[in-house]
Amino acid sequence: MRVIVVDDEPLARRGIRRFLNNDSSFEVVAECGDGASAIAAIRSSKPDLVFLDVQMPEMDGFDVLRKIGPEHFPAVIFVTAYDRYAVRAFDSNALDYLLKPFGRERFERALGRAKERIAKKLNPEDSHRILAALEQVHSKQQYADRLPVAENGRIVLVRTQDIDWIEAEGNYALVHAGKRDHALRETLSSLQRKLNPLDFMRIHRSAIVNVHRIQEIQPWFHGYHLVLLEGGQKLRMSRYQREIAKRLGLTVALR
Repeated sequence: MRVIVVDDEPLARRGIRRFLNNDSSFEVVAECGDGASAIAAIRSSKPDLVFLDVQMPEMDGFDVLRKIGPEHFPAVIFVTAYDRYAVRAFDSNALDYLLKPFGRERFERALGRAKERIAKKLNPEDSHRILAALEQVHSKQQYADRLPVAENGRIVLVRTQDIDWIEAEGNYALVHAGKRDHALRETLSSLQRKLNPLDFMRIHRSAIVNVHRIQEIQPWFHGYHLVLLEGGQKLRMSRYQREIAKRLGLTVALR
């Protein structure tokens, strides 16, 4: 059975491939790190099974399947780090999913169900159920409760409520949470879409802050301001981010 693994995290793709190596009935024909390459691979390889990451930058799992079209759906196991709306939607539609981080036992259970689904072949009702689940996920303005980060060969989930601020550092984003820093190979724009705007705001092109960690905002030079966080960090606020201050009720302070 031909398999395609779609996930923007290389570590997650390696984990799925490692588990699949224990079952000779599956052959991984492609690995994709983004939605566009996944669409191309699914159309050209016509796989029996796809492990599909729900949340990816630029084009998510919903967009991938919508562009493929219900008549061409393979069997799908959804992979997600967000256990609120997504898991509820998949459960209600009897679709299988893997919640990161997952172990071998949970993986093999999902694989067993996938084999049964492949043997029976997808019917139009199955395709509509998949779309219904993804519509539910998409229609909810879903924000991350946790961010998966690679650390020493494993995936660690960092609670978003523990994050103080996030800064751009080359091709990575550096997540500051208490006394620990975590490097993510992801852009700030991508992270900004995943985080609840009521809790996180981008104060500069290179910085996102947890608004609950802001202690005060001080005037600086040439219309700029400094944002002081509870941990003592001082971050520059772009002068074009005045809407941030309005949402914090700090309009007077920034005149």
